[in-house]
Amino acid sequence: MLLLEEFEKYISENKLFTHEDKLLLTVSGGVDSMVMMALTAAAGYRFGVAHCNFQLRGKESDEDEVLVEQEARRYGAEFYNKRFDTTGEMERTGESMEMAARRLRYAWFKELCAEHGYTAICIAHHGNDSVETFFINLLRGTGLRGLTGISTQVGHIVRPIMFATRKIIHDYAVAHHIPFREDSSNRSTKYLRNKVRLGVVPMFKDIKPQFTTIMRRNIARLSQAQEFITSAIDLVKGEVMEHNGDIHTLCVERIRPTLPRNYVIYEILSSEYGFKGDVVDALCKALDADLSGRRFYSREWVAVTDRGRVVVSPIADDDTCEVLVERNTIRSYAGGAAIYYERLDIDFIDSLDQGDNVALLDADKLKFPLKLRRWQEGDWFIPFGMSGRKKLSDYLIDKKVSLAEKRRQFVLVSGEDIVWVVGRRLDDRYAIGRKTENVFRVVRDVL
Repeated sequence: MLLLEEFEKYISENKLFTHEDKLLLTVSGGVDSMVMMALTAAAGYRFGVAHCNFQLRGKESDEDEVLVEQEARRYGAEFYNKRFDTTGEMERTGESMEMAARRLRYAWFKELCAEHGYTAICIAHHGNDSVETFFINLLRGTGLRGLTGISTQVGHIVRPIMFATRKIIHDYAVAHHIPFREDSSNRSTKYLRNKVRLGVVPMFKDIKPQFTTIMRRNIARLSQAQEFITSAIDLVKGEVMEHNGDIHTLCVERIRPTLPRNYVIYEILSSEYGFKGDVVDALCKALDADLSGRRFYSREWVAVTDRGRVVVSPIADDDTCEVLVERNTIRSYAGGAAIYYERLDIDFIDSLDQGDNVALLDADKLKFPLKLRRWQEGDWFIPFGMSGRKKLSDYLIDKKVSLAEKRRQFVLVSGEDIVWVVGRRLDDRYAIGRKTENVFRVVRDVL
């Protein structure tokens, strides 16, 4: 079947949109989005084109912009372009590049829809993207929901070429002389998605040439399973959840004994409030031990165990977000980042310069449990390479840290000493030296 016929069939079968709709195509200039635009035009749909210039690749970004505008005009489509100060936004919010870019573009797409009457936003994700997302989320330790790949439709956002593979799309572009741009960053293994695309997936294809097809079928079954679970959890919520303004209480004792209690708690806390799996695991252990007053954090919410209940509320501005880091703790969450911990022999350290997001600490100097918390007025440390103490407030001012960034600034504490201003500077007293034998390695990974 020709790609155009498959395109129209997929749209019809999934009820993504009709010829009465006005579509906003999000086009980067890459082969996927350029083929999506060509197919949409060939099928006779009404559409406009939105292009985001994130100004991250200099001249390349500008050339992408020119190509997309030329092709949009050739199809007679309205063209919208916006240049974003992505780097500045990352600095202001503390977000990763991917998160900042995603938030900026979707907010702009929503504005365009409201202003110009677009009824659907078309994104050029395809089948390979969904498979890659499966492995990315698997590595991040998500539950079943994270293994369902990329949805074909979420509200007004639709993905009309999800049925196609990267190869099919590329071959169509070549055969039909559709111009496109290659993003040089797609070849960089600095990004996790590229590591999966360039390393993991080819390895599986070598073992099983039909790997992509098989994985797409697996993901479809997992998606159906998650739909079933979500429906069941929605029924359970009505029985176990109480709401009073911003205070949400999960009454654990109301969970039916025939249900897997911890999994029910995980589904509710992860889907509604963004709690990670290992955080929920720790929370459930606190419930098992009948420990009240223990606090657990997601990006925007705090959950407190209270006599067999879990009380969830927004994180207050004055909340220190303090969590304990035991010797066996693998991961914590702080300020929109995951913090990973590992103990190593000094002989395994091949370089002392590992960037601002890695702390190499002398493990034998640390007093466990450590504490990970927001910084506070009165905090001080001895910056690495210096001999005198410095107030953390003065240090952040010297570094021209914005108010928004300050709110997300965390510190790692041993006893009463700050050992790392997370993502910025070590304390000189706890840095590894000539006498160090054991290293406590801490890595900040922006989510």
